[in-house]
Amino acid sequence: MPEVTLIEALRQAMDEELERDDRVFITGEDVGQRGGVFRATVGLFEKYGAERVIDSPLAELSIVAVGIGAALAGMRPICEIQFADYIFPAFNQIVNEAALVYYRTNGEYNVPMVIRAPYGGGIGGGLYHSQSVEAFFAHAPGLKIVIPSNPYDAKGLLKAAVRDPNPVMVFEPKKGYRLIRGEVPDHEYTVPIGLSEVTRKGDDLTVYAYGMMHYYTLQAAEMVAQQDGIQCEVVDIRTLVPLDKETVLNSFKKTGKALIVYEDNRFLGYGAELAAILSDEAFEYMDGPIRRLAGPDVPGVPFAHTMQDFFMPSPEKIAHAIRELAAY
Repeated sequence: MPEVTLIEALRQAMDEELERDDRVFITGEDVGQRGGVFRATVGLFEKYGAERVIDSPLAELSIVAVGIGAALAGMRPICEIQFADYIFPAFNQIVNEAALVYYRTNGEYNVPMVIRAPYGGGIGGGLYHSQSVEAFFAHAPGLKIVIPSNPYDAKGLLKAAVRDPNPVMVFEPKKGYRLIRGEVPDHEYTVPIGLSEVTRKGDDLTVYAYGMMHYYTLQAAEMVAQQDGIQCEVVDIRTLVPLDKETVLNSFKKTGKALIVYEDNRFLGYGAELAAILSDEAFEYMDGPIRRLAGPDVPGVPFAHTMQDFFMPSPEKIAHAIRELAAY
């Protein structure tokens, strides 16, 4: 199988879905001739034209509103928010409109739309280009949320999201766009929404992560295995909503210890819900404290690289947290 980057896998997914279904179109800031600020849509404007790869005004509310209206009319929009930090002007459209249509119409109307957004730190983007926003939307019933950690999943999950009958948010770890590489088959495939994956087997403890933090966690797991003999089981959450509780709980029941890694602010981050589920539904299997490693509770990822490094979890920080938990 050919090896591609995360961003190339996402581009392949959009290309294939545009070719497969005439109802699919892309809209967002600079997605047309420029190919997007991260070049995710490069070449698609030339291939499919201005009516299917549509440059939008600099107005996130209207990007999502156009997507909702088009989806209600039978189209399959892919709405790109240039940075996840910019999504908040569209918050009401997403959580009070797109998320609720199916429920409030008793299933009569669907909103089959995708909202893509690069999220997270690590690129020196500062306060307005580095935020993790997944916890805000995970709280809103009616939305599905996926965060891929590798090219295979990125392509398969995005294709599944385009075909889903209701709104799916795809948050993409921008730090990994060109850093993370992996094999992606040429043949048609999707990755089902709603399933987590055990990406490394182990018996000593379980580490849960997603996105860039899963990529770092695998490195940390190999580090402690070679240096300390600690065998971690690693679970890639990949679909935050709906959560695959069966996989999450089964791994914890096997190891009895859990470390949850995410780069969002620690307080009320997505990992807090994972910790609550483990303690509530698998308490009798607990063999140590349920630990979280996350970003500090400061307003955002600083611009200075030294401060950014202080904020961000890293393979070394994850390995240190694993060693501490394994010692219990």
